[in-house]
Amino acid sequence: MTWVTWLQYRYQGALAAALLAVLAVLLLVTGLHAAQVWHLALAGCAHDGSCASLPYSQLSLASPRVYGLVVATAAVPLLPALFWGAPMVAQEAETGTDQFAWTQSITRRRWLAVRAGWLLLATAVLAAAVSALATWWSGPDSALNADAFHLGRFDVIEIVPVAYAIFAMALGICAGALLRRTLPAIAVTLAGFVSLRVLTAWLRLYYMTPVTAYYKLTTGFTPIGSYLQVSQGVVGRNGQPPTAGPGGLVINGFAIPGPCRQAYVSRDPNAFPSCMTAHGYRGYLIYQPASRFWAFQGIETGIYVVLAAALLGVTFWVLKRRGA
Repeated sequence: MTWVTWLQYRYQGALAAALLAVLAVLLLVTGLHAAQVWHLALAGCAHDGSCASLPYSQLSLASPRVYGLVVATAAVPLLPALFWGAPMVAQEAETGTDQFAWTQSITRRRWLAVRAGWLLLATAVLAAAVSALATWWSGPDSALNADAFHLGRFDVIEIVPVAYAIFAMALGICAGALLRRTLPAIAVTLAGFVSLRVLTAWLRLYYMTPVTAYYKLTTGFTPIGSYLQVSQGVVGRNGQPPTAGPGGLVINGFAIPGPCRQAYVSRDPNAFPSCMTAHGYRGYLIYQPASRFWAFQGIETGIYVVLAAALLGVTFWVLKRRGA
């Protein structure tokens, strides 16, 4: 037995637990310090009402090194699945202990239910604890920047990390049952989890019908609170994007109509928006408003929990077939 195999079979669970514990402790310690700095900054400017005018650096909790801990919590739902879920059935098959375990008085279904149940519970509790820390730590910074909907923030706070963890664990267990090899099961779990996360990041834009807002180019428009932008652009009276036409320009795919070319190249920042507005053009923003944050958390949580249930169903079916 090589040292890699020895580490894989005997210490993979302990290694995962150690990594997650270190991350949680670091997040807790830095979170306490960051919260203290944040509240001291607020207390200092609340008396004279100068909070809004303070530089971002004085009110932000985010130094690159410390903020990286919150970003790192995105891996928490996946690690237990790789170290515990994928090897749960695959390791039994590789070592041959499955025949011993499943010929005793405990049925395959009961064996799987107990093992999977405890793993799912443990990973859900772990993900919930780390998510609570990340939510608490990044709360003031998220409120300051209104970015709770943004990629990298939405995914590591509140309830969706728990659903990610449950899905990842179910995927790992199912991959191990189907492939009966630990390393391939780990690879499939990693690839499947990352692929689905990328897909849902795109689908998140369309969980509900987006809101469309039109605005004057001279005034601009920013929705209240954290919002999720779907698309943004400029249209004319006919509802179509501008075309360059005679004497126009095309800059990075955006058409500058001929009548507004001179205004565009001028140094006056207001000249081009005023010219476009005078010729009937207006801006539009398609977005998901901040009021839908919890609805989207619930929708995404539901997607991952349903998929996890389906994967567990496949796992039970596979083990039952093999025992027939």
